[in-house]
Amino acid sequence: MPPHLLRVLCPKSPTHPRGTDMHKDYRTAEIVTVSWEQVYQHTVALASQIAGLCAWRGIVAISRGGLVPAAILAHELDIRRVETVVVTSYEARVQGPARLLKGADGAGEGEGWLIVDDLVDSGATATVVRASLPKSRFVAVYAKPDGLAAVDNFAVSLAQGVWLRFPWEGNDLP
Repeated sequence: MPPHLLRVLCPKSPTHPRGTDMHKDYRTAEIVTVSWEQVYQHTVALASQIAGLCAWRGIVAISRGGLVPAAILAHELDIRRVETVVVTSYEARVQGPARLLKGADGAGEGEGWLIVDDLVDSGATATVVRASLPKSRFVAVYAKPDGLAAVDNFAVSLAQGVWLRFPWEGNDLP
């Protein structure tokens, strides 16, 4: 991955404002592909940031992108309880409004729970999920500048205009 597109192990920046444009079109963006090995290494780095912060009660994985990182974090942090939420916001690489389709009823208000996603882009998904789990901690493996205010911890920062392609998304791009 080209170094100008990412920085590894960047903590949350409290001074970076969250973007207000929740409708982004990434159809012509530069595509950066991450490998299974990179996702694993970056997620383990994220686990090391949050390991001692709390006696975690469980993980809430944001389906679908957060499922793989949530499984890695569950193993790394020895967390056995995993819930899922379903949020939709993208259609053919165009971001629209985030909508919660399924909540995590077993997580209560989220106290002691990690919300996990693969990427925070604009922060729209994080905002929707946090509304239902206000006492949780939101973590993502990858973060873009517009979403930094919405995430508590992340491992890798990306340029805003990049489209990140994950190994579980298959070979066919829309």
